[in-house]
Amino acid sequence: MPVLSAGLLLFRAAPGGSGTGPHPSPGSPAGGGVGVEVLLGHMGGPYWVRKDDGAWSIPKGEHDPDEDPRAAAEREFTEELGSAPPAGESRELGTVPQRGGRKQITVFAREADFDADAITPGTFDLEWPPRSGKVRSFPEIDRAAWFGLDVARVKLVAAQVEFLDRLAASLS
Repeated sequence: MPVLSAGLLLFRAAPGGSGTGPHPSPGSPAGGGVGVEVLLGHMGGPYWVRKDDGAWSIPKGEHDPDEDPRAAAEREFTEELGSAPPAGESRELGTVPQRGGRKQITVFAREADFDADAITPGTFDLEWPPRSGKVRSFPEIDRAAWFGLDVARVKLVAAQVEFLDRLAASLS
């Protein structure tokens, strides 16, 4: 049975943007995303500390098969960023299997603003350095930021980029 995960992708009008519709930029897939920004979190811990491109994620986390994915997405947003997500209606962007098919992520999108500088991330414990016997705590997400869709495609881990395309399609 695959591991189930759910996430909440916040989006907003970019400064100078028109709000809920991306404006195509020439040569960009799925409309390019000019006019829309998404909130992503940089993965915390020692493996990601010196990486930027491909090291950001939609705030998400695992849930049990009997838990509602939408409720799990909201809970995980709160756990990873330290604040409840802003109120609003969510649209489901569907489920995408991750590499190897062992994990499936369901993502919901919500138009809302959020102060990316005011996060208080949850933590996880990891033996570090490896085989040292020392367990250290690391933030699940060490920082959050807003990105236009074109830049987000580069920053986001490759297996989650499909959700940006689905968001752009749902807004056009």
